[in-house]
Amino acid sequence: MNETISCQGRPLQQSDLCWLRKVVQDHPAWSRHRITKHICTEWEWRTHCGQLKTFAARSMIDKLEQQGLLDLPAIRVSCRRPARPPFPKGFNAPKLKSIEKSLQDLTPLSFLIPTPNSFEDNCIGYYLSRHHYLGFNRTVGENIKYLVRDRCGHDIACLLFGSAAWKTNPRDSFIGWDRKTRETNINFITNNTRFLILPYVRVPHLGSHILGGIMRRIQQDWINKYAHPIYMVETFVEHNLFTGTCYKAANWRCVGQTKGRSRQDRYAKLSVPLKDILLYPLTKKFRQALCQRAV
Repeated sequence: MNETISCQGRPLQQSDLCWLRKVVQDHPAWSRHRITKHICTEWEWRTHCGQLKTFAARSMIDKLEQQGLLDLPAIRVSCRRPARPPFPKGFNAPKLKSIEKSLQDLTPLSFLIPTPNSFEDNCIGYYLSRHHYLGFNRTVGENIKYLVRDRCGHDIACLLFGSAAWKTNPRDSFIGWDRKTRETNINFITNNTRFLILPYVRVPHLGSHILGGIMRRIQQDWINKYAHPIYMVETFVEHNLFTGTCYKAANWRCVGQTKGRSRQDRYAKLSVPLKDILLYPLTKKFRQALCQRAV
């Protein structure tokens, strides 16, 4: 019986599981990271720009281990590199200056995509760590950061876009996704995980203006960085704290709410705040674009 299972969006035959077990058994000295690199190389599991999808492969083998389908070597805690802090110790961020003007006095705005570990990149880490209620979250997988400046070069906001939520029924129903189509096309959506207007900036209509500017350029920015387009942007607004006014003013559409569960909630025991699900299609034919690639 050659039963097929699905893990991390990839169908696995029993022959695939046998091969994975043999890789682990034949290389007892290999770390989990080394195993994932070997899997990606042998299966040609790469991103659109040719990089090995080691994060997806690592997530897959960890899930197989949790399901009792694969025995992995122990995690080598001593070999783990400490997570890079959001900004270096002793980092001198720009001095904050109160800005209370009309939007017209600030425009045109500039949208900077910082080079990793640059001063601007560290500024984003600093601002989110100090001023965003959720703090800074380390991005994994495809992502883009933006540092927004006014016409005088003052930092006024920052945004972070990363991997889309793996599954959320209101979004999937709105697009018309079934499970297989979602697993095939999830990388054509990005999630606006952070949006911060710096606390010293008080400018009416600034939030929706920034979102409008980002939405007009993010698809091309994604193509430039990752060699493939995105067709929709999503965000999750904590229902008991915010109303999402700036998103709605920028023509984002609320399609429902989350169920108050976390993606780490395997046994439905955790309770997290309800969030409104807001979507912004980047093309009129987003449904065709997000569904046509399924095989």
